[in-house]
Amino acid sequence: MSTRKPTIRDIRSMKQKHEKIAMVTAYDYPSAMACARANADMLLVGDSLGMVVLGYDSTLPVTMADMIHHTSAVRRGAPGSFVVTDMPFMSYQASVSDALHNAGRLMKEAACDAVKLEGGQAIVAQVAAMIAAGIPVMGHIGLQPQSVHQLGGYRLQGKTAGQAHSLYDDARRLEDAGCFAIVLECVAENVAQLIAESLSIPVIGIGSGPYVDGQVLVFHDLLGINGAYVPSFAKSYKHLLDEMANGVTAYRDEVRTGSFPPAGQVASVDPAVMAALRKEYNLGGHH
Repeated sequence: MSTRKPTIRDIRSMKQKHEKIAMVTAYDYPSAMACARANADMLLVGDSLGMVVLGYDSTLPVTMADMIHHTSAVRRGAPGSFVVTDMPFMSYQASVSDALHNAGRLMKEAACDAVKLEGGQAIVAQVAAMIAAGIPVMGHIGLQPQSVHQLGGYRLQGKTAGQAHSLYDDARRLEDAGCFAIVLECVAENVAQLIAESLSIPVIGIGSGPYVDGQVLVFHDLLGINGAYVPSFAKSYKHLLDEMANGVTAYRDEVRTGSFPPAGQVASVDPAVMAALRKEYNLGGHH
């Protein structure tokens, strides 16, 4: 892609040109800056921030306020990047009206370029209404973390013919409703390949094998700074958590030994003034 801000047309053309799309899930200003400098094709502000940076055990507690707050930080860190924001749990499921209102808030208040929501046939009406209102939508099927209790845990999807048919149908319905791309999470790789080959829009995989149009990884996973559970499909290109801990340890040790900060690092007032102050406060000589 060029150095100008990418558009949906650019993203869709990457599939047509058989260019793989690299999307990174980022949650704050510094991670967004790093992704922008690396020329990631798209940034996703995922509701996975609830688990990765807020310490929840699922994505369900994440609020609209959380998503607006973090997306705004990502936008400031990557003003020239294409930013997609997850719509959090129960911000769109109940009604088309809720979906439009909350998607509009994310676009206006957080300045994202598109929203992403989980589901297939059940949320097609919401997707169509958003598209009609001028809000770009990315779909998300397969493993849907917001429905993890209904799905019975974090399990591979598409393992049976029935599941594969359902995923295929959901993907086609989302494309027909106007989604510009779809995320497939934890889908059997040959099923993911079938879906990617069948759609004209990009299919972005996470834990769904190599035969799709692009991949998405969480910033903290790919850099090895996630101390919690890391999915088996994630790859850490760096292992920075240990380096970060080592840096904090070195700082702690220097504070305890008195070597940080070094004397003279900060300017001092005139010695005569200090002598007068010490005498006034009855502090005696300098120790």
